[in-house]
Amino acid sequence: MASVGGGGGGGAGKMADKEKKKKESILDLSKYIDKTIRVKFQGGREASGVLKGFDPLLNLVLDGTIEYMRDPDDQYKLTEDTRQLGLVVCRGTSVVLICPQDGMEAIPNPFIQQQDG
Repeated sequence: MASVGGGGGGGAGKMADKEKKKKESILDLSKYIDKTIRVKFQGGREASGVLKGFDPLLNLVLDGTIEYMRDPDDQYKLTEDTRQLGLVVCRGTSVVLICPQDGMEAIPNPFIQQQDG
């Protein structure tokens, strides 16, 4: 009777081994080290800076960071105003998009219906 229900604890070690293997990063950001990148965050904030470090959870260390200020009337529209932040640690859970700063240009949204005046 003592052996009833006692066999469930043996699988915990195997589960821990599988979780360790999953910790590999999806993105290889090493090619962007010491290069300027632009990062978009949940909630609409955007910043750019020189990538100094990262980890598998996408936590980023940016130096010389500039935040692009948003329009108070439309939280998803950026203004020309910027704010100097310096050295910043960005939490990976809030990162939505990462792209290199060079070679990036804004284009008009092709999905917005053009209104005839």
